[in-house]
Amino acid sequence: MTTAASIAKPQKSTATAHVAAWSDRRFLALTIGSLLLLTSLPYLFAYWSAPPDRQFMGIMLDVPDHGQYFSWMRELGQAPLAANKLTPEPNDPVFFNLLWWGLGRISAATGLGFAGAFHLLRLVAAPLFVLLAYRICGWYFSEVRLQRLALLVILLTSGFGWVLVVLKYTLTGGELLFPLDVFIAEGNTFLGVLAYPHFIAAALYVYVFDLFLRSEQDGRIRYALAAGLVALFLGWQHAYDLVLVYGILGAYLVALTFRDRRIPLRLALGLGLLGFVSWWPALYSVLLTTLNPVWREVLAQFDNAGVFTPNLLHLPILLGPAFLLALFHTVRQRPWRLAGLENRELFLHVWFWANFLLIYIPTDYQIHMLNGWQIPIGILATRAYVSQIAPRVENRFQLSPRVSSALLLALVVPTNLYLFSWRFVDLARHQAPFYLSRSEVETLTWLEENATSEDVVLSSLTVGQFVPAWTGTRAFLAHWAQTLDFYGKSEAVEAFYGASAEHSWRRQLLDDFSVDFVIYGPQERELGGFSPGDADYLQLVHQSADAEVYAVQDRGGAP
Repeated sequence: MTTAASIAKPQKSTATAHVAAWSDRRFLALTIGSLLLLTSLPYLFAYWSAPPDRQFMGIMLDVPDHGQYFSWMRELGQAPLAANKLTPEPNDPVFFNLLWWGLGRISAATGLGFAGAFHLLRLVAAPLFVLLAYRICGWYFSEVRLQRLALLVILLTSGFGWVLVVLKYTLTGGELLFPLDVFIAEGNTFLGVLAYPHFIAAALYVYVFDLFLRSEQDGRIRYALAAGLVALFLGWQHAYDLVLVYGILGAYLVALTFRDRRIPLRLALGLGLLGFVSWWPALYSVLLTTLNPVWREVLAQFDNAGVFTPNLLHLPILLGPAFLLALFHTVRQRPWRLAGLENRELFLHVWFWANFLLIYIPTDYQIHMLNGWQIPIGILATRAYVSQIAPRVENRFQLSPRVSSALLLALVVPTNLYLFSWRFVDLARHQAPFYLSRSEVETLTWLEENATSEDVVLSSLTVGQFVPAWTGTRAFLAHWAQTLDFYGKSEAVEAFYGASAEHSWRRQLLDDFSVDFVIYGPQERELGGFSPGDADYLQLVHQSADAEVYAVQDRGGAP
């Protein structure tokens, strides 16, 4: 039977001793191996099941954003700074991101390709996250079984989106209500490892907490310095997460001050040192998006995605049973009564509540504040279950602790089971945007070999989102934020490939944006009845089975 005594106050050596034990190594190896194997299966299926005339493009979800990442990998693999190639407007290379720089360099040096380097990120980030999360679980549970249970909750927890899926096939006529409540990846470890490993890499900011609390416990400022250096390293990859680092640690400092009725000067000094060492990526991001007109407009278009933190009524749908259990437990513990809480216990409650506030900061990137929150949620949910629910369930149904633990996992995992299985259904269609026809891929290859890096390519959005990464050229239309005036250019593309536009208007559009090449393939034909062969200002320069490339003629007296 599970008892409240199984929940321990953290001790310095607990996690280290457990990780060193053979049984823990075997458990962690099995957990990491299973996680990576499961999340690799949809990719293997996509590659192996592709019909002869189709090519899987290596992306599991969210093609526009991944096309953006791959473009950065291409540019940063060749130079220290990248230009925005997802818009036709000329712009200087001023963008830097350490993650995409590193993956771009690896891709260029090894020949893995962008998708291959992205998979390498999965293979590195996921194990590091598992080990880190398990270490933190060791802070709060003395019993190994509960440490493992909390880790599995962190890795598998998902929301009540499965209920929306049931409604889709029963009462809503095939419509999935509130799809963002199902598909948001921030805060969902399994979905992150499956399709968004850069979120898992970003969530390693939690290691900053480990180092900072070690500094507090040992009284050594070097750990605060190390925390600052880790935050600096991670900030150059995902500067948004510095908001979480500063916000949560700052809230912890305030809570300690209220509890002890004095400012913990050593801790405040450590936090100041951490901030001074690590704030440079945030400064760079602010300067980039305020001083550079292109990147200023990119930031202004972030709300085009329409992805924000769900409101308080929808938040339980997104985060599910674990969130409700965590909320129940932390309210029941009355954390506002600070006097009875030792430091790490106080930190756990501060982490949960400060993160709760940060997910609603009034910015377009507030959704990223969910990233990493699954760790305190998973720990608090496990506590609630083993202290309040498991004893009753075990006594009532004569269940072993192992079976009752499995019930908790069965409670939190269903939406992830849907997300996993739906990947096979979606990929089995072998349709765009996850697949392109071989002819479309041939057009991209031809452009890579024959166009210059400053050439502009006009195509449908479906193909355009691949153009910068696969060809190195500029795309006329490629991304909901990176393409300046995204909606205006979307309407222009639809009109260009439609049957009703005048040739004079088309020609003017090409001239206005210095377009050099026009792609005409299956995706472009679906947009309308335009026949590029009838346009005297376009010359056929490449043709494959069902896709063609036309060069724009006589612009400025040269093709």
